[in-house]
Amino acid sequence: MKNKITVLLTLALACGGARLPAQNAAPAPVPVAAGVSADYILQPSDVIVVQVFQEDNLRREARVTQENTITLPLIEKVTVGGLSVRQAEELITELYKKDYLVNPQVTILVVSYSQRTVSVIGCVNSPGPVLFPQEKGLTLMEAIARAGGLNRLGDKKNVRITRIGNDGKTEVFVVNIEKIMRGTAQDNMQLQLNDIVYVPEIFL
Repeated sequence: MKNKITVLLTLALACGGARLPAQNAAPAPVPVAAGVSADYILQPSDVIVVQVFQEDNLRREARVTQENTITLPLIEKVTVGGLSVRQAEELITELYKKDYLVNPQVTILVVSYSQRTVSVIGCVNSPGPVLFPQEKGLTLMEAIARAGGLNRLGDKKNVRITRIGNDGKTEVFVVNIEKIMRGTAQDNMQLQLNDIVYVPEIFL
């Protein structure tokens, strides 16, 4: 798995000395737009505020840990990572209702997101990490556009997407974006978090 990704990153250097994204840069928080969806899935490093109506002493601001947990008064550690905002509210409501409060009304606000990206490398004008929108997602063509578009050496017919699934297996997809650009193909592929998009050099 690591070898495949290493090969892609090495090949990316062939396109005019393209720079690779920093591998160990600390993620920066991303401010939240107003009106975060209740269906937003909480992730490690998200910062949230948990409020209980008319229980100001229970209000807490917490960062979701890498173990997907937060710590709250009375109920201690609660696993919220991987749950939607709505599901986390329901879980915390039930935990407070079980032993401590009568009909608690729990609200969760997302204060900031952890930075999430896909990598676009190879023959593009600005290779590197591209921010992955938190709720609406990101298509292949949008990611390439955010990386400055293809440079003159980019091969439109063999763009590769490398994806590591939850099971640790690596998948590679080859997409002909020339057809998408011409309107003869509708498959503008939806990317997933941490995908690597590699635009190879065209063979002249």
